[in-house]
Amino acid sequence: MSRPHAQHLTVPGLFPLPGYAHVAVASGARLILTAGAVLKTTVYVVAKTAADLAAVWKGVQASALAPAASTLLGVALLGYPGQLVEIEAIATKG
Repeated sequence: MSRPHAQHLTVPGLFPLPGYAHVAVASGARLILTAGAVLKTTVYVVAKTAADLAAVWKGVQASALAPAASTLLGVALLGYPGQLVEIEAIATKG
């Protein structure tokens, strides 16, 4: 059995990269959500300003999630009282 492999790719001509890959391609693996080696994340942040988003993005880039293809979204409200951040991840496990 071949070992799972994740390839991180960027697409020339798209918006300049702030430290992440545009695409992550996995081969030879089973797909698992929110566990294992993260391939893609979506981070939702309750934010009113770009500075709020920038602070969270700095934390994401300093974490183990940094190599993942990622999306950061500012939102007005999340599902639980007091919740400020939600991270959704797609991962592989070999």
